[in-house]
Amino acid sequence: MSDTLIVSERGQITLPATIRKKYGIKGGSALIIEERNNELLLKPAAIMELDIYSDDQIAEWDKADQLTERERARIIQNLEK
Repeated sequence: MSDTLIVSERGQITLPATIRKKYGIKGGSALIIEERNNELLLKPAAIMELDIYSDDQIAEWDKADQLTERERARIIQNLEK
């Protein structure tokens, strides 16, 4: 499918409704634009929320995940079988 889009003075384009509907693109949706071999490629983007953890939180989780000597020995024994 090809269509002609007009670029506004502010550099904006309007995607045809059929394309927006097909790819679930709504107002405020994020798109990725890539330049490939003198062509522009638009792709829907996924935005994920990230959490940033402190060193103290990470150290606490590491401590909670530590194996006892008995657990470690059992795992090693099972691996050697």
